[in-house]
Order: sequence, then structure tokens, then C-alpha cells
Amino acid sequence: MITAGDIMTKNVIVLKEDDEIKKASDIFLKNKINAIPVVNNDNKLCGITSETDLVYQESNLHIPTVFTVFDSIFYLGTSKHFKEDVDKITATKVKDIMNKNVFYAKKSDDIYDLATIMADKKFYSIPIINDNKEIIGIVSRFDIIKAMSQENQKK
Repeated sequence: MITAGDIMTKNVIVLKEDDEIKKASDIFLKNKINAIPVVNNDNKLCGITSETDLVYQESNLHIPTVFTVFDSIFYLGTSKHFKEDVDKITATKVKDIMNKNVFYAKKSDDIYDLATIMADKKFYSIPIINDNKEIIGIVSRFDIIKAMSQENQKK
């Protein structure tokens, strides 16, 4: 069994949640990576941001359709999603665009399980953490492809 610990990148580039978005875009361009874990002031994993999060900032804002009846306003859709869209498009800090609901793994996890999760959830990378929720590595799609290729060469 090949584990996340066998193939993970150990030198993980991270962002702090209060970093400017420009810093994230510079890191994406310089390092040619597609996701960056975000840590809080205690260096614990608190989010992840991807290229998609940055591209989203340049997207068109979809104004919800509304109608009025007897001086009441009704939204077709939810005003909550509209507010979230506005917040993301106007964000300046990483914490405002990052995904706070992060899937992470342990270094003992099987890479075939991680590959399945990546394919099903359309994840680019999965942070690997220790018991204290500190990042000790990251597994990307490229890491899994490379490991599978090496495994096939052994056969």
C-alpha cells in the first residue's frame, strides 16, 4: 500500500489567513501550483485557496431577480448567495476567498483513497496534517499520477 506520507510534498507553501490576495496570485504564478493551504496564527490548517478562488474574483456578478408584491421584496434565489458573491468579488484578504471547509488527510492514508476523493470532489490537492492539525505535507494530483506511473513501471 502506498500512503500519502510516501508521496507527499513535505516543503509546503502556505498562506496566512490575513495575507493579501495579491500574495496568493504571486505564489500561484511563481510556483505553478493550483492550491495553497491557509494557516492561522497558530500555524494550524484553517482553509485552502485555489486558482479557481482567484479567477472567481474576476467573474461577473449575477444580480438576483426580484419582484415586489404589496411593498415586499421577494428574491428568486437567495440573497445570502448574492452577498457571498459580492464578498468574494470584493475581497482583499485570503480569509475572504478561501474555502474554510477543508478536506485533509493523514500521512497513513492510502493514495488510492485520496485519488478517489480528488476525482469525486474535484480537488486539486489535499493537505496532510498531524494530530495537532499542523500541515506536514500536501498531496497533489501530480503526486498521485507520478506514484501510479512508478508503480506501473515496477510491474
